[in-house]
Amino acid sequence: MVGVVIVGAGQAGFQCADSLRQEGYEGPITLIGEESHPPYQRPPLSKAYLLGDSDAERLKFRADDFYGQNGIDLKLSTGVAAFDRAAKTVALGDGSGLAYDHLVLATGARVRQIPVPGADLDGVFYLKTLADIDRIERRLADAEHVAVVGAGFIGLEFAAVASKLGKKATVFEAMDRVLARVAPPMLSEFYAGVHQAHGVDIRCGAGVAEFAGKDGRIEAVVLADGGEVRCDLVVVGIGVIPNVELAEAAGIHCDNGIVVDDHGRTSDPAVYSAGDCAAYEHPFADARIRLESVQNAADQARSVAAAIVGKQKPYDAVPWFWSDQFDLKLQMAGLSQGSDQQVLRGDMESQRFSIFHFRDGTFRAIDAVNKGADYIMARKLLAAGAGPTPDQAADPDFPLKSLL
Repeated sequence: MVGVVIVGAGQAGFQCADSLRQEGYEGPITLIGEESHPPYQRPPLSKAYLLGDSDAERLKFRADDFYGQNGIDLKLSTGVAAFDRAAKTVALGDGSGLAYDHLVLATGARVRQIPVPGADLDGVFYLKTLADIDRIERRLADAEHVAVVGAGFIGLEFAAVASKLGKKATVFEAMDRVLARVAPPMLSEFYAGVHQAHGVDIRCGAGVAEFAGKDGRIEAVVLADGGEVRCDLVVVGIGVIPNVELAEAAGIHCDNGIVVDDHGRTSDPAVYSAGDCAAYEHPFADARIRLESVQNAADQARSVAAAIVGKQKPYDAVPWFWSDQFDLKLQMAGLSQGSDQQVLRGDMESQRFSIFHFRDGTFRAIDAVNKGADYIMARKLLAAGAGPTPDQAADPDFPLKSLL
C-alpha cells in the first residue's frame, strides 16, 4: 500500500486526513501545505483573531503532536508542481516526488486580485491567511482611516472589527447593495444600516479606479466617478478563484472548479477533490456549484475519506454558513439562490429575526439574525425535507418543531 496524498492543508485537507483515520484507514497519509503553519481555522481571522480574542495557538485544529501520533506525514511550506495520473506520482516543488494510491486535491481558492493601478502599493492587503492578517494587524495599529473594497462577508466583518478598534472605515461596493451575492435586499438594507449606525461609511455603486500613493505607500482610493477618499490602509475582498491549475494540467475535468460526484471523485477514479476548489451537483441547488464554507469543506472531505476506504457516504448535507458582525450573529442554512419569496419572522428593529426563503411555496433556506433557535430548527427541517408554509413561517408563534 502506497497510501493517500492530500494536496492542501486547509479545512478540507485536514478533515480528510483526520476522517481517514476515523474510518479505519491504516495506510500512509501525507498532508501537504504551502503555508508554514499547521492546519488552522480561517473564519476567526477576520473576527476574533483580529480583535485579540483568539491567538494562533487556539486557531489550530489539533495540537502539533496530533499528526505524528496519528501517522500523518505533515509537509509544511511545500508546494506541488504537478502530478502524473498514469504513474500515480506527485512532483513536489523541491524536485522530490511521492507515489500515491489515492490523491486528494484540497487546493482551495486564492483571493481575486483587483486589477487597478496602485494595487501593489504598500498598505493594500488581501485577507486569506494567517500571514495576511498578521501583516494587516501590524499596519492597523497605526492606521486612522481604513478603506475596504468589497461588501461581502469578509469586507463587512473586517469593517466591523476596524470600527470596534476605533478606526474610521469606508466600504466601497461596486454593486448596488451590500451582500448582494448572498443575501436578499431586506437583509442587505439591514446590515448596511447597522454598519452606518456604528459609523462605517457604506458606499454602494462605487467602482474603484485606482489606488493613489506617495513614496510607494497608499494614501487614497480613487473612484470611477473621480472622487477620492483618503486612507492609511486598504483591505480588498472581492471574491476568490478556485485553484484548479494542477487538476487542469493533469487532464482532470474542471468547470469553475474541479468537477466531482457526490463522493468527491473526479474524472479520474483515483483522484478526489473537496472544499472551495470542488464543483458539485448539489441537491440543495439543483445545479453544479462551488461552496466556499467550513461546512462544505468538512462534510465533503468526510465523504471523500469514506469513499477511499470503500464506504458509501454520499455528500448531501444541508449547507450552512455564519457571519459575526458587531453584536450580530447571522446564521444561514440551505441555499437561497433561486428563491422567489422571502418571509420575515420577527422584528428587524429588535435585531432578532429570521428570513425564510421559498421557491414555488417550498421552503429552501433561512437567514437568522440572533435567532439561533429558528436556525437550528430550520436546519433540521431542511435535512428532513420538511418545512413551513410561508404563512406558518411568518407567524412567530407557530411552533416550527411541530413539523418534524
